Amino acid sequence: MPTSFLTREGYQKLQEELDYLRSQKRQEIANRLHEAMEGGELIENAEYEAAKNEQAFVEGRIKELEILLATARVIAEADKPEVVQVGSKVTIKIDGDAPEIYTIVGAAEANPRAGRVSNESPLGRALLSKKIGDHVQVDAPAGSFSVEIVKVE
Repeated sequence: MPTSFLTREGYQKLQEELDYLRSQKRQEIANRLHEAMEGGELIENAEYEAAKNEQAFVEGRIKELEILLATARVIAEADKPEVVQVGSKVTIKIDGDAPEIYTIVGAAEANPRAGRVSNESPLGRALLSKKIGDHVQVDAPAGSFSVEIVKVE
């Protein structure tokens, strides 16, 4: 299983989700199943079927989170703050446009709309190991473009 990179905050958030699913959500579904079974004929009971489907989804998510957290590597403070690495906050300029700020995170925490770019994405891969002032070519599915690294934190 490949290692997942997570920030301390991301690890905590996923751990809280896992705890919630194990403790509260499982119980809610069990209650729904119990109520549906008391409702009579299970073959034609839509509520029972919906609860079983939700149970399967929740159990799958629990397993996914357990594996993710077991193989996760929590990102420590940057060893070389001037070099882009997982956990770095990077300010870039694309073709003279206004600067954009992104944090390089593992795939499990990626949310480009919130400025969190995966280290496995085209932009994330292109920025890794680069320094302030570097011009980087990004080969994205929509086409290639060039960015300049303005700041690394």
